[in-house]
Amino acid sequence: MGKQKTYDTAQKQERAVLVGVVTPGEKPEQTKEYLDELAFLVDTAGGKVEKFFTQKMLKPDRATFVGTGKLEEIKAYVKAEEIDIVVFDDELSPSQLRNIERELQVKILDRSNLILDIFAGRAQTAQAKTQVELAQLQYLLPRLTRMWTHLERQKGGIGMRGPGESQIESDRRMILEKITLLKERLKLIDRQNETQRKNRGALIRVALVGYTNVGKSTIMNMLSKSDVFAENKLFATLDTTVRKVVIENLPFLLSDTVGFIRKLPHHLVECFKSTLDEVREADILIHVVDVSHPNFEDQIHTVNETLNDLGARDKDTIMIFNKIDAYVTPEADEYNEEDVAPLTLADFKKSWMAHHNAPAIFISATRKENVEEFKELLYEKVKNIHVTRFPYDKLLY
Repeated sequence: MGKQKTYDTAQKQERAVLVGVVTPGEKPEQTKEYLDELAFLVDTAGGKVEKFFTQKMLKPDRATFVGTGKLEEIKAYVKAEEIDIVVFDDELSPSQLRNIERELQVKILDRSNLILDIFAGRAQTAQAKTQVELAQLQYLLPRLTRMWTHLERQKGGIGMRGPGESQIESDRRMILEKITLLKERLKLIDRQNETQRKNRGALIRVALVGYTNVGKSTIMNMLSKSDVFAENKLFATLDTTVRKVVIENLPFLLSDTVGFIRKLPHHLVECFKSTLDEVREADILIHVVDVSHPNFEDQIHTVNETLNDLGARDKDTIMIFNKIDAYVTPEADEYNEEDVAPLTLADFKKSWMAHHNAPAIFISATRKENVEEFKELLYEKVKNIHVTRFPYDKLLY
């Protein structure tokens, strides 16, 4: 009997290169941060980044995004190294996408498509799945010609989850009908969610907000003693989770929301506004910041802009600077000196972060450092609202 053949059915990890345009006034560390974040997105989607390409330009080239010279350089590397996918750090127009794919002859994704793909893989509830599919179809609609021409040879992999393949033979009218159907379905889900929120009674509502991957789910688990999914990936939490929390004798509702991110695709911003109803309707916001991130100030700005878009910027907010155990002072980072003393809790409380973001609390959620001060402040905030709303309950405190 001959030796039986065996086949490796495991999907191979796709190898990627990243491409970004550096515009005038953009600092080198900003460029690095943007591409590092894009690399994290690729990693979250299951790919492996092999190389970064950047091009200094006044603005992206209308035809090829990076110009023909840089595109030739990328093409040579892609061919020599047998790269599977090229990811651009900005949304590509349909014509740019078509021109680049024709030249490079590999799968091309932009930042928006990559984020949509991650959302497609993470969505669990009917609401999240519907919202992601709607955003994907809205992204697909102006790119139909390109998708028809090239999708047949792109089976699976990053950027191909969700409705993509199933819509290959669909025409514009069918997709528009599907979009209308999904919007109606979302309206129905929104009404059901609104009913659920009303049925929760008059409990004070607190919402965790922040940039993606700052530790919101870890804080949720810490406060509610529940097991909310938390990992070192972007968008680990996609569906809003709500838990009843009791601090001392005072109950309130705590919700964990999807992490915000720079350049979130506009289709998703619109779609996920209903998911972020918990933010709009919250009495108190807990804005969680990863203080160990080198550009946490930019992340704070991104979150505040998103809150402003949601009409939630002026809500009562507690700033929580998380991961103080991992914070590296600029001096230690600049000179690579290990002997520079780390900041103490007292140092943090005297810092500009405390003065400009009052009330601000500095914690390490994983190490349970300074958690009690955080709980005490949250308790006082919730109690003040509760006493105003239910004056006859004053005897409880």
